[in-house]
Amino acid sequence: MTACARVKLTGSIEVALPLRQAFALFTPNGERAWARGWTPEFPGAATDDTEPGVVFETGHAGYRSIWTVVRFVPGTAIGYSVATPGDRAGTVTVSCQPSTGGTTVTVGYDLTALKPEANGRLYRFEAHYADFLDDWEQSIAQVIASGSAREQRCASPHVDCDSQGR
Repeated sequence: MTACARVKLTGSIEVALPLRQAFALFTPNGERAWARGWTPEFPGAATDDTEPGVVFETGHAGYRSIWTVVRFVPGTAIGYSVATPGDRAGTVTVSCQPSTGGTTVTVGYDLTALKPEANGRLYRFEAHYADFLDDWEQSIAQVIASGSAREQRCASPHVDCDSQGR
């Protein structure tokens, strides 16, 4: 019998925004501003998408994932439990720290395959994790440069924006 794989991955990206504005881009609704295809669906009322216990679903590459917010530190960190039935389950963490150029965002995944057939997908994710984070960094930079993330950031209850979106 083949064992199910587990991968633990951590990496950081730079976001050229102040801490609170950068953090807002990593909430369930905040990711809509920059993550292609990210459309969280909330089965229950979610007036605050960062409240621990909030559940939402996403779809990607033919799989549905169920996410639960398990940890929230206002303006700096959020943690999720994620399960993709029949494929993988684990946790995702995002923490933000101020940096010289804006904010350093550290993203961690701790995932376990739920069946041996899913091991290959986890190992491919692990092998391309740096590229995955580079794509995030580039997507966020493009959105910031275009100014299209301003409304999303400023609409977040976790961000105070002045009239210029800062």
